[in-house]
Amino acid sequence: MSVILECNALSKRFGSTLALDNFSLRLERGKIVGLLGPNGSGKTTLIKIINGLLVPNAGGITIAGMAPGVETKRIVSYLPEKTYLPDWMKVSDTIRFFKDFYEDFDEKRAYDMLHRLNLDPSKRLKSLSKGTKEKVQLILVMSRRADLYCLDEPIGGVDPAARDYILNTIITNYDENATIIISTHLIADIENILDEAVFIKAGRLVLHAPVDEIHEKEGKSIDTLFREVFRC
Repeated sequence: MSVILECNALSKRFGSTLALDNFSLRLERGKIVGLLGPNGSGKTTLIKIINGLLVPNAGGITIAGMAPGVETKRIVSYLPEKTYLPDWMKVSDTIRFFKDFYEDFDEKRAYDMLHRLNLDPSKRLKSLSKGTKEKVQLILVMSRRADLYCLDEPIGGVDPAARDYILNTIITNYDENATIIISTHLIADIENILDEAVFIKAGRLVLHAPVDEIHEKEGKSIDTLFREVFRC
């Protein structure tokens, strides 16, 4: 498989805080990867650098061989941790907006997912709960035919009953050659869909390995190992 993401000795500083510290990572296509770490570990900083929203102070990063920029935005689909769509929009407006903005947006896929979640396209975002807004944003992101999906806490704001559907939405709505990065602290909920796990602590890479290899070598779940490494 070809490499979709390569980070080489990335460092990012905010004042006296070192959010990423000599961080290196190489991801291949066709993987679902858990980006796992406690709050303040550097997960969101890394995702923002991948999406060209932040620039590292040192080191290099390439996405499909390209530095983050206009071309990589065409192949990266990003779900931020916070909601960002204007409240005055109807759900159907957001779909039209994404369709106009992204050539790879699949409108039919978006409406199919809305229907399966019983979400009314005519509803205005201001009338929806925080969790429902997050579902809408996830649908928009997963309706793109992207090469790399970056999902920052995609299930953090939804009720447990909806998590299984959302995870199923993630794994059934991307191409087999694409890679998904899921940043979350709800490890037990996503462990079963992961191919690889990345542990990050204080901006440094602690572990990067296939999930099956971790299970075989450590004899424990990713969630249990995470709690041991980070003393949760």
